[in-house]
Amino acid sequence: MTTPPYDVSPTTGRTERVAPRSAVVAAHLVPLVVLPSGVWRVLLGCGVSMGFNRATLEAEGFPGRGTVMVVGLTLLTEALALLTLGLVRPWGETFPRWLPLVGGRRVPATPVVALATTGGLALTAMWTFALRNALLNDGLDEISSGAWHAVAVACYLPALAWGPLLLHVTWLYHRRRAASARRERVPARL
Repeated sequence: MTTPPYDVSPTTGRTERVAPRSAVVAAHLVPLVVLPSGVWRVLLGCGVSMGFNRATLEAEGFPGRGTVMVVGLTLLTEALALLTLGLVRPWGETFPRWLPLVGGRRVPATPVVALATTGGLALTAMWTFALRNALLNDGLDEISSGAWHAVAVACYLPALAWGPLLLHVTWLYHRRRAASARRERVPARL
């Protein structure tokens, strides 16, 4: 059974175009691809050596003040990754009714697409550069062994997909919203 291309929005009563399956899958993958790096950071923050010597951990404040920083960074990263779901869910097209002033109104597509595209390009560049440095062992030279270095690279490697996945979902969001806007401008024939 295939999903119909249109669905009636419960908030607006308008017929909305359903997000393509590839967009839904990609949007759900985003929080998962950043999760391993978050787990690695939280373990490091909790004082698990992750290949670093005890003196390096203490100098960085692990466990302690450094823990607050890496847990906060991990929560922020996951929250930003979860925002990708808005590109395939109704709340990414229509503000929830409970929001003051904008509740029930359409989310303007242009700023969403511009912000998501900028974010996707920035993430692609950032993670490509970070992975390049990790593979060249730049910045990870305090790690004691090749095995721990491999664990660090393996935990951060999936995050390289964040930018391209976000760009894919953004492109499909843009196409869906543009088609929806064209349909609203064309008068219905009787």
